[in-house]
Amino acid sequence: MIEQMKIFADYHTHTVYSHGKGSIEDNVKRAIKLGLREIAITDHGPAHIFYGLRKKDFKKMREEIDKINEKYPQIKVLMGVEANLISVDGSIDVPDELMEYLDILLMGYHTGVMPKDFYNGVQLFGKNLLSKYIGLLKAEMREKNTQAMINAIKKYKIDIITHPGAKVDIDTMRLAKAAKERGTALEINASHGYMTVEFVKIAKSEGCKFVINSDAHTPLRVGDFKRGIEIAKEAGLTEEDIINAKG
Repeated sequence: MIEQMKIFADYHTHTVYSHGKGSIEDNVKRAIKLGLREIAITDHGPAHIFYGLRKKDFKKMREEIDKINEKYPQIKVLMGVEANLISVDGSIDVPDELMEYLDILLMGYHTGVMPKDFYNGVQLFGKNLLSKYIGLLKAEMREKNTQAMINAIKKYKIDIITHPGAKVDIDTMRLAKAAKERGTALEINASHGYMTVEFVKIAKSEGCKFVINSDAHTPLRVGDFKRGIEIAKEAGLTEEDIINAKG
């Protein structure tokens, strides 16, 4: 039953390398204190204008995480990135030569991101902003956003889609169907409160998998899954539906 569910890993945490307040080791120490078996360090992708991870830091982080794994054998520390969607064709902001440093790949839609080019800036970011005020654009952007995410899932081996529905309107059922086909988990984000209960129920009907993450931006928020577990419980999920849960 969901009441006995224990989350054993936090696959979405940030550090001072992007938008977080603590170091990699600070996050790891907090995870150990809470009894987690795994933690992923997933700073924002390099196209994020304000908080993006610098490309030169990928190698530095990889080396730091390797040393931390040796220092703390009781926990598995993964290097990841929360990549940004930067085009309607599904391109993300992590080039192939940087993928070799990663153990896990997350991807989400964010604002404040440098698009692939001017056209995609208009199509993916400009029109989404306008759709908040122009009703005629809403249906077009819902379709375009959904297809862009599906394109990304097909183009890359994305492990987790972060907070789907939090930043932009999508067709949850279509995204969930594609996620199931590609083995991509949809995140129930304990910080944003997305996916919502309604979205989780829709996605569950397509048989996809979920993950509950903290999206911690401070070490104290690492492993804070309370809100995500509440959403999962209300939506009728069991530990079999969630990749980082056990009974």
